[in-house]
Parts: sequence; C-alpha cells; structure tokens
Amino acid sequence: MSEELLINISPMESRVAVLDNGILGEIYIERHHKLGLVGNIYLGTVVRVLPGMQAAFVDIGQSRTAFLHVNDMQREPRPAAKSSKIEKADDECTIIEAAADDLAVTPPVVSTQNTEVMPVSKTLIQHRLHESQRILVQVTKDQLGSKGARLTTNISLPSRYLVYLPSSEHIGISQRIDGEEERSRLKTELTSLMQTVNLKGGLIARTAAERVPVDKLEEDIYYLLQLWRTICARRQETKPNQSSELIYQELSLPLRSIRDLVHAGTEKVIIDNVQIYEQVRYFAKEFVPFVYDRIVHYTAEQSLFDVHRVEDDLRDALKRRVDLKSGGYLIIDQTEAMTTIDVNTGSFVGGRSLEDTVYKTNLEATHAIARQLRLRNLGGIIILDFIDMLEQQHKDDILESLQSQLVQDYAKTKITQVSELGLVEMTRKRTRESLGQQLCEPCSTCQGRGFVKTAETVCFEIFREIMRCARTYNSPKKFTVVAHAAVIDLLLTSESDTVADLEYLLGRVITFDVENLYTQEQYDIVLD
Repeated sequence: MSEELLINISPMESRVAVLDNGILGEIYIERHHKLGLVGNIYLGTVVRVLPGMQAAFVDIGQSRTAFLHVNDMQREPRPAAKSSKIEKADDECTIIEAAADDLAVTPPVVSTQNTEVMPVSKTLIQHRLHESQRILVQVTKDQLGSKGARLTTNISLPSRYLVYLPSSEHIGISQRIDGEEERSRLKTELTSLMQTVNLKGGLIARTAAERVPVDKLEEDIYYLLQLWRTICARRQETKPNQSSELIYQELSLPLRSIRDLVHAGTEKVIIDNVQIYEQVRYFAKEFVPFVYDRIVHYTAEQSLFDVHRVEDDLRDALKRRVDLKSGGYLIIDQTEAMTTIDVNTGSFVGGRSLEDTVYKTNLEATHAIARQLRLRNLGGIIILDFIDMLEQQHKDDILESLQSQLVQDYAKTKITQVSELGLVEMTRKRTRESLGQQLCEPCSTCQGRGFVKTAETVCFEIFREIMRCARTYNSPKKFTVVAHAAVIDLLLTSESDTVADLEYLLGRVITFDVENLYTQEQYDIVLD
C-alpha cells in the first residue's frame, strides 16, 4: 500500500492529509488561532478537589479549568516480574503506544520528581492534592465541547522512535512490533543504552523503532534527555505568583506529522508552503533522514488539496449518508453519548439470494466503516447496525473483515461479536474532537436537533398564543403576528378560515407581517 502526506498551509490553518493509494484516509487540522493543547506541559494550580469523584480541577490558563482524575496521577511502581522472556507490553503499555502513535496525542506515563504531589502511598486524591497547590501536568485530551481538557501528572516525551517516561523504570515494546527476536533486540539495546547514558526513567519503543540501528536509538535517547533537562530547568525558573505557566509546547502540526506519521511506506511528503517546506526538511534531516529526499515543494497554482480531491472528500465526510459502490449506503449519526452507523442495501439487488445480497453489502460496509472512523475521527461508543444475516459463517466473516480493516487504525479499538440483530458494539479511543466537531457547530435554527417544526405546527402555536394573550390582556384592539414568510403564507391560505373564526371569537383584528430574518420557528405577537 502506497501512502502520501499532503501538507497544506494557509494564513488561517495547517492541514495534513494522509492518502492511502490516492484515497483520503485521515485528516488533521490545526487552526492557528486555536492550537491544540495535547502534549503540552503546564505548571498549573489546583482550584478545586472533589473527593466524591476522586478528581480535581486545575487552572492551566485556559477558558475552562482542566480535569485531573486520581487514576491519572503518579503511582507506586510495580515490582518487576521475574522472567527471562520478553513479553509483549501490558495493557498500560498498549495504551501508551496507541496514544504515542496518534498524531495529536502524547501518551500518559509516570510523573516526574518535580510534580508537587503528596506521597504516593496515599491513594485518595484529598490526601495528595489541596487547593492552591502548584502541580506539573500534561494534557492528554483537548477540550471537547463543554468539557475541559484532560490532564495527567504522568509526564511523557515522545521522539521519533521512543517515548521517554521520566519517573518510570519500565521498558516496553510496541505491540505492533511482531517477532520475538526483534522485540528481544530492542529490549536489550535500550537497557544497555540507558545504562551507558545513565538515563533515569523508562522507555517505550514505538512502532517506528522496528529494525532501527542502535546508533539511531542512542540519538533519540540523547535528544529526550536534553529535552527533559530543559523542562526541569524551566520548571525551576517559574514565577511563584503565577497561577499557571506553559513549560513545554508540543511541535506544530507539520513537524508532528513528520515525527509521527511518516514511515518506510511513505512515498512522498508534498508541502505547498516554502517556509514550512524548509522547516520540515531541516527537521527531517535531523530526526527522520530516510524521508528527506521524499519531501517535495508543491508550486502549481491549483490548490494542492483540490488536485488530490481532498476538499471533495472532506465535504462528503460531513454528510450523514455515505454511498457504497454497490448501491448500498451508510447512515452515520453522532450524538453526545455514542455514534450509530446503519447499513442499508439501497439500490443494490444482488444476485443469487437475499442472504447473498445482505452479506455482500455488509462486507463492503466494513471497508467503508473503517475508513469513516479514521477520516471522521469518531470515538467513544460506536454501534454498528449491520443488515440481519442468517448464516453464522457470514457473521464471522463480517467481524473478521472489520477487524482486519481496523488494523491500520492508530486509535485503540475494541469490538464485540455480531448479535442476533446484526448489531456490533465497539469502542474507539477518543483523544481529540471529531472532524464534525472541529469544522461544524450546532445549527442556529434547529439548535442541533437536526429538524425544525413544520409551518403548520408553528401556526397552531401562534393561535394558542393569541388566545393566551387575549385572556391575559383586555386592552388590545388588534394582534399583529410577525413570523417567517412560510408561516405567514400558510396563515393567509389554508389556515385563513381558522384565522377568521379566531377573529370572530375574540372580537379583535389579526394582521400579519413577514420578517425575513426570522427562522421558521420564530414569531412574535404584537399587541396594539
């Protein structure tokens, strides 16, 4: 599979598109006036401790206080297991690696000695934190909707091949690296390098570290060590009277994309801005030299994203309906609690039998679902409503196909079996806003419901409001209805008899004015 990175820079934003065989697979957007916080390290101030939730709110200088749970705080190190075998990373390492390989996420790890917390032997948050306490924290999730950013005191620093854990003694290997021989080599070399450099802490070998020579790993370790020393120095230089201060800021989106997304299968990195092109080449020469000659400066007049149909794919990614080549389609609905994806046969009539038609549609849908999850960055609980299948073998095939398609997904996913109703429950790690949340806002007309009241419904509301006003106020001689054109038109045509009956009943005149700035649900009753 060939892969290309397109980096589009404008005065307003930076965008990185990942193309798989010429098809948009992922999109990352960073607005210049609203930079992401994930990976940033702050010296914050605890503003409130909630023992009932075992959590605290921390001021890091943003519009909303950030959230810190006791489970995201420093823990006592576990005793090392006595085993000569190199086992795959445990669940904690899996989470770390999944986050580290995500472009916008710096993974949670173990805290530093400079974090001002109470002794780790006390597990209750009220024993570890108090109001007005200054604490070193790292952002793991950006602000999502009305929720503040998510924090951890488990600081981590990613590089090209490694993730440095300043206060951990753990050495882990990415689960994506197969082969015991390679895993054993990385474990041995990292252990030896840490002793040579006298590096205190732990390391996680990222997926990109597979078959990387020891000298490159050593360069990464020296880079991370120097970075950590710089952070510690800045921490000591902070002003005591400041409630919050940024200690370390993550790389910009173009540089993060080179660090986190580029791999041996990346054929080209195309950039349409000469200044960013030079920055990326300098960064790649230092940290990712194998991709240096693959970086291309795009100079044509036509937009880079238009040439590769990225803009069209982005517009389609905001629609509810996703058409399949066979004639079937998906309906994707995103809510606060979960996302539902419904599979439909549409115009696809298949061939031999109904079961065969359903099976082929569901099989094609697994490919589209996996792509849409990555492209739209859908996270949390996801319910997949496949078309009902009778044969168990078909259900197993659908599940296997879905799992194989999700192998390329950087985010951690978990899938259940296909139920009797054709439902599959799954979760996908949510670390940043979805594409729809980034690019859209609730409709001002429907307030995010997705529908508006009919003109007829609004007419009946107006009638009830006029009768309410007539009972409340005795003085008005005339009622003037100010509403949307569609509502006024209905009142003067099909509802004209009701208006006449109401005028006779109340003994008052009712007139109408059109207000073009009103939505269909808006209206006013003016008393004259």
